[in-house]
Amino acid sequence: MRTLTIILSLICMAFTANAAKADKRVAFVVGNGTYKNVAALPNPAIDAKSMAGVLRNIGFDVVEGTNLTRDKMTERLLEFGKKAQGADVALFFYAGHGIAISGTNYLLPIDADIKSEMDVKLGAAINIDLTLDQTMGDAKVKLVFLDACRDNPFAAKMKSNSATRSVNVQTGLAEMKSGEGTLIAFATGPGQTALDGQEGTNSPFTRALLANIATPGVEIQQAMTKVRAQVNEETNKGQLPWGHTNLIGTVYLNPTAAPAAAAPAGPASSAAPAAVASTSPNSDVEVEFWRSVRESNKPEELNAYLTNYPNGQFKSLALARIASLQDGPSTQTRNLTAGIDPAVFNEQSNQTTEDQIGLDKGQRRDVQRRLNGLGFDTKVTGKFDEPTRSVITRWQSARGYPKSGYLNKLQHKALLTEIVATTPTASSDDSEEKKPARRAQRSGGGGGGGSHRGGDPGAFVGGVVGGMMGGMFRR
Repeated sequence: MRTLTIILSLICMAFTANAAKADKRVAFVVGNGTYKNVAALPNPAIDAKSMAGVLRNIGFDVVEGTNLTRDKMTERLLEFGKKAQGADVALFFYAGHGIAISGTNYLLPIDADIKSEMDVKLGAAINIDLTLDQTMGDAKVKLVFLDACRDNPFAAKMKSNSATRSVNVQTGLAEMKSGEGTLIAFATGPGQTALDGQEGTNSPFTRALLANIATPGVEIQQAMTKVRAQVNEETNKGQLPWGHTNLIGTVYLNPTAAPAAAAPAGPASSAAPAAVASTSPNSDVEVEFWRSVRESNKPEELNAYLTNYPNGQFKSLALARIASLQDGPSTQTRNLTAGIDPAVFNEQSNQTTEDQIGLDKGQRRDVQRRLNGLGFDTKVTGKFDEPTRSVITRWQSARGYPKSGYLNKLQHKALLTEIVATTPTASSDDSEEKKPARRAQRSGGGGGGGSHRGGDPGAFVGGVVGGMMGGMFRR
């Protein structure tokens, strides 16, 4: 009887692990800034990239876009609408120009050219109410963040072309009501305009969202209270985010691990995603931010990283990259394409091409150290194990080389040209890695005792259950 009880408990654990994975969370994230018919906005694209990175880190399937035309924006919305059907949490984030006409809010694609109210009504702009209803109406929890409360760039043109009839062109965005299970947050109050922030950084509203909504264990409405306080303080009380909520339960975007019995009761508790603990959420956000700008040829995007992370772990790389863009090659790095054989962008790589290079253990350590120096974190062991293969793939992807996780002669040569400074001396990782390697040789058949670490908890529990039940049937 005791054995049966254990088996049932393990089966329940397996179902719980699968249930955590089953939570469906989808986000639409778009930033429009390079407008063709009005002055460009410097920060929406940066805001969107930052937000997409944060949401992916906490388990969202993100439909992302920057500087989209009307047609491209419609494509992304259709994709988002399909993915959001039956979602537990659907999130909508937009940064860019938005306008309000006669109490209705619209988002502006970058190719919008609005001369009259008729242009808006015929589809030059995107009706927010209709869009949210069509794409998110089926989701259990709907979260909407609009960093679009800027001055209407077409207001003067619309008023000058409406001599024969009155047109109500408003400042900022109009008030919106939220339906059941919905939270809507604006960068500032109805009819007011929001700040775009210093060029090359996040806007005050987006920066506050990034700092608070993914904090482990903080409920979304508590997070929004912190967002309002941060923006109010940062702008010297010049901007106060506003919102309307009709949530019917607690919602955590990044809950802390807790016993199942502690989960809140009620219809919204099922919409709150299962506990997804993040060991270092702030570090994850910083890494994602750096990845989004590290290959940029725009100093302002690299400065955005430095502004948000003045003592960040990639500070020296950002400064070196800025120096190379502004003053030519610096003493630390070279232009990534200088002296590179164009064939490197097309030639495939595999185990055979890597073997042809003939890298010994010391040269493999050198490759690992160089990857570390470029911001691709890997242990310096002299062995190209699975984690190192993954890092090589990321480096290849960042450079535009064919991705495989294996090197060829051209890629290896290209890597050697990226760092001009003296190659770093061997780290303590080298000597430390040798010891466990020797111990592993003496240990013989360990049977893979720790193979489940970091793996699929459902698969591990299922394996235990299968083994126990198989043993019972053999008796």
